[in-house]
Amino acid sequence: MRDMTKTEMLIVLKIAKTPERAFNSNNISKEVGITSMGALKIMKKLEKEGVFASKTAGKATFYSIGDSEYARDYVKFLLKNEAAHSPPYTKRWINEIRKLKSADAAVLFGSVLRKGKDANDVDVLVITDQGKLEKLKEEVAELNNINEKHIHVIYQSLDDLRNNIAKQDKVVLNALKGIAVFGEEKLIEAIS
Repeated sequence: MRDMTKTEMLIVLKIAKTPERAFNSNNISKEVGITSMGALKIMKKLEKEGVFASKTAGKATFYSIGDSEYARDYVKFLLKNEAAHSPPYTKRWINEIRKLKSADAAVLFGSVLRKGKDANDVDVLVITDQGKLEKLKEEVAELNNINEKHIHVIYQSLDDLRNNIAKQDKVVLNALKGIAVFGEEKLIEAIS
């Protein structure tokens, strides 16, 4: 994998974390603060590398995460990198959430990412299956007993998550924009 620019990382993460929206060079450029020509150049390069797939509608070309193992690995790396380079207070909660062994994936989101120590609670979306749900609820209760902030969990099966993305459920879509704590492959599977 070659060196990536910060802007390339932002573009890939924005597209990966926003499955409800189609992106072309014009609208992604506004999201990441570059010119549409600069965005087009980056998106074409990422398409050539196999990270993006494109679809043309009229005169516009829309980009999405490619369906190759390389594309999934690229996104997985960026999600892990984002968690690893989070602010210290966010990392503290990432480490707490990683104690949830009965979840297949977790995403930290909400006010704890925006307000840090001033947040009232800690919001987490978890992917698990029905067979592990009760054990997971016990693990969350244990964490809530020892932490100063209450962990508020949105429990989802992989199918629930896919259905909620398709229905454009605002809470779930907002959660996906958070930081992947673990289970990046499951998250990528859900948004692909």
